[in-house]
Amino acid sequence: MNFDYKRMIKFEHNLGEKEKKYRLYGGAAVLVISIFTANIALLIIGLGLTASGYSGWCPVYSGLNRNTSDSASNLENS
Repeated sequence: MNFDYKRMIKFEHNLGEKEKKYRLYGGAAVLVISIFTANIALLIIGLGLTASGYSGWCPVYSGLNRNTSDSASNLENS
């Protein structure tokens, strides 16, 4: 499994609806915990999870050429 930095820069939706929901809820939970514990690392992680869940794009998934979106599975079945 290779990590490609050039592919990471391209913005292509690569998160499915289920994973987007998990990232949004998980990121919101981590944000709330970071506010009560005053932990900057948790704040950054929560913001990253929430942003990737909202946008439907994960730069790490792009770099690893992984795609969990529903459109990718529809293309493979056709």
